[in-house]
Amino acid sequence: MPPISFEHSYAELPDTFYSSVQPDSVPTPELIKVNEPLAEALGFETDFLHSEEAINLFSGNKLCCGADAIAMAYAGHQFGGWSPQLGDGRAALIGELTDLNDVRYDVQLKGAGRTPYSRGGDGKAGIGPVLREYILSEAMAALGVPTTRALAAVSTGEMIMREESLPGAVFTRVAQSHVRVGTFQYFASLDYNEPKNSYVKTLADYVIDRHYPDARESETPYQALLRSITLRQAELIAQWMSLGFIHGVMNTDNMQVVGETIDYGPCAFMDVFHPEKKFSSIDRHGRYAWNNQPAIGQWNLSRLAEAFLPLLESDEDAAIKTAEDIIGEFMPHFHDRLLNIFALKTGLSTELDTELSLGEFMQKTFITMTQQKTDFTLFFRSLTQLANGGESDKFITLFEDPSAANEWLKEWENLFNKSHSHTTDQAEQMKATNPIYIPRNHRVEQAIDAGLEGDFNVFHELVRILYRPYDEQPDKKKYESPPQQHEEVKQTFCGT
Repeated sequence: MPPISFEHSYAELPDTFYSSVQPDSVPTPELIKVNEPLAEALGFETDFLHSEEAINLFSGNKLCCGADAIAMAYAGHQFGGWSPQLGDGRAALIGELTDLNDVRYDVQLKGAGRTPYSRGGDGKAGIGPVLREYILSEAMAALGVPTTRALAAVSTGEMIMREESLPGAVFTRVAQSHVRVGTFQYFASLDYNEPKNSYVKTLADYVIDRHYPDARESETPYQALLRSITLRQAELIAQWMSLGFIHGVMNTDNMQVVGETIDYGPCAFMDVFHPEKKFSSIDRHGRYAWNNQPAIGQWNLSRLAEAFLPLLESDEDAAIKTAEDIIGEFMPHFHDRLLNIFALKTGLSTELDTELSLGEFMQKTFITMTQQKTDFTLFFRSLTQLANGGESDKFITLFEDPSAANEWLKEWENLFNKSHSHTTDQAEQMKATNPIYIPRNHRVEQAIDAGLEGDFNVFHELVRILYRPYDEQPDKKKYESPPQQHEEVKQTFCGT
């Protein structure tokens, strides 16, 4: 009796949507880590997870349990430039599993070898990007941010060539969907050449049936779908920014329609705050900097709306107006969500009974943090301790100028005391919103460097700590700290 049985709803779409592929065999696959709680929720038997059969499955060596690999077709705007065909160049969707809550998830192998979309690449992944995606995606899940998940990481026993020879690995990713804005863009470009065969409608119907069934009840289901995707993206980006997270490569092919964070390439969490902070080595002009993320999110959604136009209204002008109205809901919803999160993070009310609104106070706060070069996570962590009866000394040390700290604290304390939500629960809400532990860049790099030498203990410890980001872990105090100057990571890389 097989431990699970994969299904293949996406592969039931026309073959224009994907290409069948065969994952490469690898010489000596070894399990680095398997996410047992996630695996069990998806129906895997515990005994199976560390078996040779499981290692063969997670490495792509030998598929089982009804798995069958396909590479999905899509296009995208990359740094604003149009790429008419991208697709899964190093990933294979091996099927879908339904969890205990009756939610269907894709299971995908990343680094499993060449596909028709590899564009000359080898389709492989190195241990570094695999460990990075495992750490970051699981940390995001623990932080409560919608995200793709890590099911397994396997070393392959082979070396791959990048700038240098590196040990290879395969990452098993789980997502509610791998349909992207770029997927709709790709099929909109095909529809242009074949107007009688609407691939966009086929894809939209699939997304509605699988992910947004409530939209089918609407008199205008495609408008409802576009609105739902828009609002989910607004909420997602607000959550990113409230944690100091910078995605780093918000291309339309990296924006997924269910509103999960996808693709942990050159992403990073800020240490010292600056609104224009960026890390990606390929983002030379800061297109995807921290403060640009909402505008880019809306820009990406505008590209999605362009693909949707024939579905929205029969008249083109009316369709454009409808699309503009829906995409216009993004910014108000984003600002609303962001303000609500920062109300929780600061212990303040969204409706302050003062001349200064919460939005204006947060703008002043960001300016102060920038000028004083404060650590983003420690700022809110120390403020939480202060709200829970702690001393102000630790908070003040985060500022270069103690007088600036005292001035800001005086204003915050005044607003805190006047806040309509000032209750005992207020401080508890701050604890639940302000993490103690984040995947700081230097810690991620330390885990990767050790992994490249075959030592995964640093990786395992970091993952364990990050599963409890809001809990005090007294024996792990060093993981709270920002990097020393020699440990600072100033650039992150795509890893493809």
